[in-house]
Amino acid sequence: MKKNRQHSARVPFWLRWLVPVLLVLVWLAVAGIGGPTFGRLSEVSSNDQASFLPAGAEATHAQDWQAKFRDSSEIPAVIVVENDSAFTPAQLREAATLKGRLEALQAGSAVIGPIPSQDGKAVQFVVPIDSAGEVKNNVAELRAELEASAPAGMQAFVTGPAGLTADLVGAFAGIDGILLLVALGAVFVILLIVYRSLLLPVAVLFTSVFALCAAILLVFGMAKLGWIQLNGQSQGILSILVIGAATDYALLYVARFREALTHTTNRTAAALSAWKAAWEPILASGATVIIALLCLLFSDLNSNKALGPVAAAGILCSLFAALSLLPAMMALLGRAAFWPFRPRLLPETGREPELATGLEGQKGLWRATGSLVSRRPRTVWVASVLLLVVASAGVLQLKAHGVPQTDVILAASNAVDGQDALARHFEAGSGSPAVIVADETKSRQILDLVQASDGVGNAYLLAEGGAPVLAEGGVPITAEPAAPAVRDGKVLINATLNFAADSGPAEDVVKSLRREVKKLDAGALVGGVTATALDTNTTAQRDLVTIIPVVLAVILVILMLLLRAVLAPVLLVASVVLSYGASLGVSAVVFNQVLGFPGADATVPLFGFVFLVALGVDYNIFLMSRVREESLKHGTRAGILRGLGVTGGVITSAGVVLAATFAALGVIPIMFLVQLAFIVAFGVLLDTVLVRSLLVPALAYDIGPRIWWPSRLGRPEADGPARGQLSAEESEAAEAAVR
Repeated sequence: MKKNRQHSARVPFWLRWLVPVLLVLVWLAVAGIGGPTFGRLSEVSSNDQASFLPAGAEATHAQDWQAKFRDSSEIPAVIVVENDSAFTPAQLREAATLKGRLEALQAGSAVIGPIPSQDGKAVQFVVPIDSAGEVKNNVAELRAELEASAPAGMQAFVTGPAGLTADLVGAFAGIDGILLLVALGAVFVILLIVYRSLLLPVAVLFTSVFALCAAILLVFGMAKLGWIQLNGQSQGILSILVIGAATDYALLYVARFREALTHTTNRTAAALSAWKAAWEPILASGATVIIALLCLLFSDLNSNKALGPVAAAGILCSLFAALSLLPAMMALLGRAAFWPFRPRLLPETGREPELATGLEGQKGLWRATGSLVSRRPRTVWVASVLLLVVASAGVLQLKAHGVPQTDVILAASNAVDGQDALARHFEAGSGSPAVIVADETKSRQILDLVQASDGVGNAYLLAEGGAPVLAEGGVPITAEPAAPAVRDGKVLINATLNFAADSGPAEDVVKSLRREVKKLDAGALVGGVTATALDTNTTAQRDLVTIIPVVLAVILVILMLLLRAVLAPVLLVASVVLSYGASLGVSAVVFNQVLGFPGADATVPLFGFVFLVALGVDYNIFLMSRVREESLKHGTRAGILRGLGVTGGVITSAGVVLAATFAALGVIPIMFLVQLAFIVAFGVLLDTVLVRSLLVPALAYDIGPRIWWPSRLGRPEADGPARGQLSAEESEAAEAAVR
């Protein structure tokens, strides 16, 4: 009777009602401010090419010099009007009337053109657009004007840097609404299936949504102050990461809360007990992901640097929500949260069973899994490793060297179609020339060299006041303008390539130009669209070598501190790295053979690594922290089976939720996001189902107490009553229970 009175003892009013209500009200206020801020992220977000440039690359320095030769921050929109047959003189005159209308739209900005193609079936205009304004709206106005004014029977496209930027921004338009709805809908359905409760999924979703509101408010403030650079890519990943991580942390807490309710009738005591049991693994998990994401700051790519602090801020808000808002709601709701399947109070004798094998009290799938692990540990982990190694072989097929910009957008794109039309009728690199910044005293020699280079269609010095007058076919009237523009002793040469600016052959031409030009002028720079893509790919490959060891070292240290061991953390990190390799290998096969992608974005392997390794270690943290807790009570091998059985359902549910949220990224028609969505979603499921459920428990069971080396728990005598493997009778009993 004394124990029962303790279980039903009253908790002080301030702790039972005041603190939980206050916490909920604070989070409501945060959501009330942060929610409306979601629609304002576009104010501080940029999807122009500058937000993705490698910070210290040659192309970036060339762009800085290029800005000195421009009187404004304009980027070109290339308009192509295409006919099935050669233009007649009358049609050319009609096309020429477009120039005045286009200039009127751009407030009198000089429009170059019409420039007839050599085959006579197309004309080209170059329209400068102010990049400081709404490029998407300006391009939309151009397209509307062309639709109304283009000669009858002809097709008109707006492409070039401005057109592609506008379509890229349009592709990201679904981030604010569609992506969030798909992710939340998927999570809600999964939670309904897992909990078979109506109220609890809503509470968990509130936790995730409120965490996202707080993250948006934090990110908006940092971007407004200029501390971070936000783009559509980071914005989409932020939403998915916060919803997935907050839900995962919530699932872990709810599992502990449900377990605590079987030991007490007091909802506040149960909430506190669950918080004490869950805070350490949740905090360790969050810290692991945050620090891993912040390692992206070591990247030389602006896009990577931007994502690191943005995503880390999201995880931080997820941690706070899971450890404050959710416990407060559970303290207020108590058993009602699980209606109609409320957890029952266990009798005193059934609360802490003495474990002989670690399988006592378990049933169903996880008892069968534990039985398999205990009977054939070495067979299980060796087979798992071999399967992962075979899957990793697919990495040899991964073509993560970047893709043409025209392949980045997976939806229908007027700009992409325009690039195809441009390549059919003009020099393929028209509208996106290579840019050479050279010393004024050597300009003549370098110009001659560039003009004679293989793969270069034409080249000219930039004149004062802008580009030189163009003749038929887009060739300058004079190879060398009379008054070239000079800035700080430098001149600028535009070189139109014979290949599409975003193609592999164009990158080869840029590499050749850099080698040859620097022989005449060591300080010369070669930039432009092609050079930027080349430098981005090169930098991304270098980042892999730089950042991956840092991330692994950080995760290893955190695991050592959490588990108070050396061997277990090393094996856990190795297992997650192997899982990452298998995920990348399978993804490569899917990208090439199933989806027919021409390649992969150069940053995909790094982002996939950071998310998969950090998030994959999460589940190992949840598992092994509970295994260590149980090992202290019952011995290592019994603790492994007990920990596997207790955490199996919640970790699997968490993995399915996280995979579903990342899979939602696939609704945005951007190749990078679709590829990242598949890699992370598949990798999380692989890690949850195979690595965490079979490989890690079987390997730890096979090693025994030494898994905790060099801690005291690693001594052989610490194995307790389950030092040996299950007997044949125990295995048969386990299998009979499953049946």
